[in-house]
Amino acid sequence: MLFLENLGFKCEHLDLKDYFGKEEFLKNKLDELDGIWVCGGNTFVLRQAMKLSGFDTIFKYLLKRKDFFWGGYSAGICILCDSLKYIDQVDDANNFPYKEINIPIYEGLGIFNYALLPHYKSNHEESELIEKEVERCIKNKWLFKVLKDGEVFIFDNNFEK
Repeated sequence: MLFLENLGFKCEHLDLKDYFGKEEFLKNKLDELDGIWVCGGNTFVLRQAMKLSGFDTIFKYLLKRKDFFWGGYSAGICILCDSLKYIDQVDDANNFPYKEINIPIYEGLGIFNYALLPHYKSNHEESELIEKEVERCIKNKWLFKVLKDGEVFIFDNNFEK
């Protein structure tokens, strides 16, 4: 997070588990911040944490803020797609670390109606599985974009809807 602070952003480490069942507290905390950086990991587990904390609801509000940014890596970008079906050969959809959820959530946050597939042809342990996801997207005629490690995808949502 130091790189974000060096750019002038106010950031701090947040663990969504600390906000399970406390949506209003999470909203208040996010109101204090300039943005979020969402790390990698299992996209399905991240989605569960977002649901249990109310982040998925708060996210709609965050989209309306002109002074808020989203940055992410790996699962932190996959979660922005309309569906997590694009990534279920890489991440285990049946990983349920939270007792409140025992059915996979395939609905992403819905910013993109296509897949964002990280680690493509990269020196990453999931790179080979991502290549298989690309093949599956082609076979099923699903739209997708690939990102090699080190590449950046910039999307500006500051437009009138």
